[in-house]
Order: sequence, then C-alpha cells, then structure tokens
Amino acid sequence: MSFEDELATSIGKRVSIRLHEGDSFRDILGVLQNETTVIKGDGTTAEFDPKAIAYFRVVPVFNRRNQAMKALHLYETASRSLREISGDEIRIYACGPTVYRDAHIGNMRTFLLTDLIRRALALNGVATITVSNITDVGHMSENLDGSDSGDKVLEEAAREKVDPLTIARRYEEKFKADLEQLNILPADFYPRASENISEIIQSIQELIEKDYAYSGTDGNIYFDAQKADSYGYISGNKLDSLKPGHRYEYLGDGGKRFHADWALWKLAGKRSEMIWESPWGSGFPGWHIECSAMSLQLLGTSVDVHVGGIDLRFPHHEDERAQTNAIAGSEVVKNWIHGEHLLFEGKKMAKSSGNVILVSDITERGYDPLALRLALLENKYRSQIDMTWDAIAAADSTLKRWRKAISAWGSSDEIKIDDEIYSHFMSDLDTSKAILRLRALEKDSTVGVLDKRAIFLFADQVLGLDLAREAEPEIAVEITFEALQLIEQRAAAREAKNWGESDRLRDLLASMDIAVVDGAEGQSWSIRI
Repeated sequence: MSFEDELATSIGKRVSIRLHEGDSFRDILGVLQNETTVIKGDGTTAEFDPKAIAYFRVVPVFNRRNQAMKALHLYETASRSLREISGDEIRIYACGPTVYRDAHIGNMRTFLLTDLIRRALALNGVATITVSNITDVGHMSENLDGSDSGDKVLEEAAREKVDPLTIARRYEEKFKADLEQLNILPADFYPRASENISEIIQSIQELIEKDYAYSGTDGNIYFDAQKADSYGYISGNKLDSLKPGHRYEYLGDGGKRFHADWALWKLAGKRSEMIWESPWGSGFPGWHIECSAMSLQLLGTSVDVHVGGIDLRFPHHEDERAQTNAIAGSEVVKNWIHGEHLLFEGKKMAKSSGNVILVSDITERGYDPLALRLALLENKYRSQIDMTWDAIAAADSTLKRWRKAISAWGSSDEIKIDDEIYSHFMSDLDTSKAILRLRALEKDSTVGVLDKRAIFLFADQVLGLDLAREAEPEIAVEITFEALQLIEQRAAAREAKNWGESDRLRDLLASMDIAVVDGAEGQSWSIRI
C-alpha cells in the first residue's frame, strides 16, 4: 500500500508523519484531517505534500483513562536516578546488531528493553520514532569471548566465496526473524552503516573542521578525546585513569596522540573489500562514528532515549556521546538507558563454554519463543539474569496455562485497567511485579472471570505475550514405562541431593522429548509434541 492509499484510510486518526525537506526532515504529529492536512495538538493545522513523506504511521491510542495518567519513569545511567519520559512524541535510538553472527538471547534481551519502553509509552498514548542501526561495517571482529581475530564477515565471505554484504544481509534477516518470533516491535528505521558512508564521512569532516579530530601519523583519523571535557559523564570512566589497550581499540592504532583517542576512519591497508573512498584515503569507518552519524541524520539533535546493553556504556556510548555533542554543539541525548547482562546456567555465553543460546534453540526444543520473552520479563531489565532451560520450560508451561485460562474466561476484547499493574509498568518497567500480580489474580476466586480476562489483556499490551492466542488443542500421548522409571529415579536423585545424577537424568529425558521442570512442589514433566 502506498502512502497515498494509507492516508486515504487514516483520515480522522492520530498520525505521525516525517517529511523530506531538502537535506533535512520535518515531523508532524496530530489528527489527519484530509490527505494534505494535520490538526496538531494545539489546534493549529499543518499542510504537507504527500509526495514528500519519508515515514508515516497511525499512532495507536490505548486506554485513555478517566483518572490521572502516570508518566513512565526509567533509570537513567548517567544521572543514576529515575527520570520521567514524557512528551507527545519520544525519539528513541537503540543500538542494533552487528551482523556477522546470530544474535543470542542476551542480545535479544536488550532489544526487548526497547520494545517495552515503546509499549509502555503507547499505553499512555505517546507516539515514538525508533531508529535501530545495522552495523555491517567496521566493528565486525569481536568474538563472544572478547578476543579479536579478524573481520568475521570477510572471513565467512571468503570461505563461502560470496560478497561480504551477502553474509551481513543473511544475519540481518535472521535477526529480524528473531525479533518477530519474540513479538518485538520492529524499529521505524534500520539504517545500515554500509549505506550511510557519505553521512559518516560528512560527520568526520565536521569534527575535523571543529578541531575535535585529527589525522594521525599513520594516516588514520582519530577523535581527540582530551577535547571532550565531560568524558566519563555516562560511565564514570575518566580519561586520566584510562589505561592503554582497553576493549574495542583497533589493532595497530599507533598513530594517535593520546592512548584513549579512537579511530573515526581507518585506512584500508591490505584490506581489499568493504572499503570506501574518502578525503583521507580508501578505508572504512570506526564503529562509534556510525551511530553518531545515523542518529543525527534520522533523529536530529534531540534524542529522548538512547538504549543499549550495559556492555555498551563504555567505551561505545561514551565515545558516541562525545562525537555527537561535538558535531551538534549541544547535549543531544536526554536519557541513557541500559539493560543488564544475561548469564546462561551460571556462565557468560561464549563459544568456548558451548552455551551460546539462540532463539532457534528455544524453538528446536519445542518451546514457544514467547516462553523466552516471559522468562526474561520475570526479571527487571536492570537485574542480571541467570537464565536456565528449567526457567524457559516453566515459562512455557505458564504461557500455555494462561492462554487456556483466558480462552475459558470468554471471548470479549474488553480491556480493564489494573492500577497496580499499570503502576508497575510506569515505575521503571517493573514487569516482574506485574507478572506476580497476574499470578495472584489468576488464583483469586473473588475476581470474576470476565474481569480477569480484561485485566490480562490490559497487561499484555506491554508484556506482549500474545495471551489472547487460541490455546493449542491437547493431544493424547503415551509415555513409556522406561521414561516413567527415569522420572522416578530423577525424583529420588534430587531427594538425595545427587545433583549430578539429577542433571544426567534430566538430559536423558530431554533426549526422549520429555521436559522436566523443578518447582517449589517438586518436579513436573511434559511430553514435547
């Protein structure tokens, strides 16, 4: 459907429109009066040319409440305090994936955080514009174990004898498929670094002209870190305490003036692919400058929320902030929001540990991918999680039970606001307490089933668990006598605190498509169909 067709079907609805105006953009938010006019919140009208539309969307209005609305508050990293996130339209920049490998479930937790922020704001009728970059250039060599052994895209492209960007696009599509599996709202824009080289070069030129960047003795272009007076604002890491060799420095950065300076443009050297011409010679951009350039291009000099994993706080976000502010001449990002790390069964995910878990691993075990989403939501985004297969299995069981119950509670689409759940959402996205409230509500015999259904549907606007999905029909299956014996043996092993044997039997049962979950009342099991 063209923008003109969308406009014709959206008259009378609240819309967000971004227009091309020369080299910049103009944003309009309001009620669409006709195909060329929007009535803004202050009652004035804004005219526009439909042919100039770069972006268009209908802004959903959820749950307009009779009682006073509560603003969303999030923990802001730099100030170490809760900040109110409010406005008619919130601009969000979310650090996206590096597309040289599959995104693991720890990565997906960060993208879930952005999704929750958007859904919570939508609950208050607040529109958002979200940009999530695709890093397909430069920073492509970090292993999961933190080592650096060359550009992964180039290495895999050489093995498969294909163009490097073919590899990048493959992982980009897999990433977007994983987002869909987890019911994570897609960003409004997914700018690729490889398609924004001219914008990146322009940003570097501006930094040179403003004396924030220089050409090193090796010919590479570096940011002069000592010119960033407030460096450390986000992370607390001050320049005078930084030691040479901190993570994400490029190898061979021997031409810079100060050890904490970072590369904006790297000369190609022996590299013959994924390089571009620039005023400083053939090469490729540094990782940090990519985000600065694309954020400024699409969101301008005012970003309400910048989201990323806690590992990006330093040096990436610190360096990005220094660059962006130097170009803009002002503080661009109002709020830096970070999600915590995720461990899996007690260990950081790494290839060397053999515990890199992907969304596809969840589905291959027969679990609903939204079981992972629920398992993540049972923890606050600022809390480190030790995820386990048992937790995912338990979440899968809960999800099935809730969908079955909601189906039994009727078919109404009515949504009823639960003030306690709403307050938890607005108070730093405390999804864990919201879920505890739902668990209590499920068992509360004093609440009618229609009200239960309406409250669950209200909560699901943020939780995004697709709770109204029709419950899958139960299939009669038989369990073998051998499997029953193994289940009993495992129960005995746990009673004797023989954890090694317990784990062995659980894995053996899993190979027989029998999932065993441990809970407060002992173990339970189910057959994967």
